[in-house]
Amino acid sequence: MLNYRPKMFDEASKTHTSKKLFAILLAFIVVFGVIFILESIIPSIITTKPMLEEMRKQGYLDNTQNFTLKESMKIATKVSAVPKVMIPSLLSTVFGTIAAIFYCRCVEMRPVRSMGARKKGLVPHYLTGIIIGIAMMSAITLLSVAFGANSIAVCSNVDYGILALFLLGFFVQGMSEEFIFRGYLMNSIGGGGHHTALAVGISAVVFAVAHAANPGFGPVPFINLTLFGIFAAIYMILFDNIWGVCAIHSIWNFTQGNFYGISVSGSGDTESVFRTTQVSDKAFLTGGEFGIEGSIFTTLVLSVGIAAAAFALYRKAGKTPQTETAHQDK
Repeated sequence: MLNYRPKMFDEASKTHTSKKLFAILLAFIVVFGVIFILESIIPSIITTKPMLEEMRKQGYLDNTQNFTLKESMKIATKVSAVPKVMIPSLLSTVFGTIAAIFYCRCVEMRPVRSMGARKKGLVPHYLTGIIIGIAMMSAITLLSVAFGANSIAVCSNVDYGILALFLLGFFVQGMSEEFIFRGYLMNSIGGGGHHTALAVGISAVVFAVAHAANPGFGPVPFINLTLFGIFAAIYMILFDNIWGVCAIHSIWNFTQGNFYGISVSGSGDTESVFRTTQVSDKAFLTGGEFGIEGSIFTTLVLSVGIAAAAFALYRKAGKTPQTETAHQDK
């Protein structure tokens, strides 16, 4: 089996921490817990008052209504979708990027470039990623409309200033998740001498599981999030650079939520250029409460993306000088 190892894996192998898989995963759980707390501070402060107001409005504080976990999730989703809450929440994910870089640089003692963060080619990689991300989400949305699962209409009175802030927020959020799951976790596993497929697979599954608390999460969303993680990992390995997948991830979310008006991973509806409405009652077509990331159209497009990226990587591995990659094919 092909075990192509990018330069960033070799750079990550210079870690000063244990290279055993169990130790890597245990450390990640601890770091991710710290990241979760850091990223939750500002959103928690912002949402406390509107959450209480919504609970009071619906009669939960005076015990006239039974307060269940399902109802609390609905209220949280409604409150979090408001721009003045969601935008700061997106920007707060910068703490995830900082924490991941801090851990890799100051604990594992490996260079930031081992996370795929290279200056060379930053702009062209990022711009290409934007184009790919827009194309993929557009294909998913238009396929759902073409097959009658969704309908799409233009929104009136669009606040483009708010959209610009959302774009900035998603640029930060997409970058954060890529630095955490690919730049840190995947490269720590790959740098530990473990098979490339293992590094890709574990990082993709952990990425999907991290979304398990989102409204509407289920088998199809789990599969699709895993597929996205696999695609992002292969793409990143292909170019030995993190900036392309940061752009794909960010613009994927922005295009989905603020251009086509679809709930991003169950986060609820917000300001958008278009509004995509579910027509079919079949969740496997529309994605249900989770949004279009939970539909088979996403499965299809991501599968094509993985196949294309894997084929490109296979060709690249075949063209790499034998003296340079004798250890890479097993």
